Amino acid sequence: MRPLVTVVSYDISDDGKRGKVARILEDYGRRVQYSVFECQLDERLLKELLGKLEPYGKGGDSIRVYRLCQACRKKFILLGEGVVVEQPRSIVI
Repeated sequence: MRPLVTVVSYDISDDGKRGKVARILEDYGRRVQYSVFECQLDERLLKELLGKLEPYGKGGDSIRVYRLCQACRKKFILLGEGVVVEQPRSIVI
């Protein structure tokens, strides 16, 4: 299965926890806003990422993960400046 664009946003009150979540996400995608990352994830990488993030979405904090299919991706709108994470044309295994 091809990787899907996956948007991850978080609202974490503790600076230390927030920093750890950001460092985890930096290994999987690109930061597009302060608490928002866009990642290219297949099912295996998604499961791996969710396992790493799961402990940080507790105690009043939240992490949201949105998977964008190709049809949804075509409806993407960017207002202002920013980098759009593109779907890879080919995948090398």
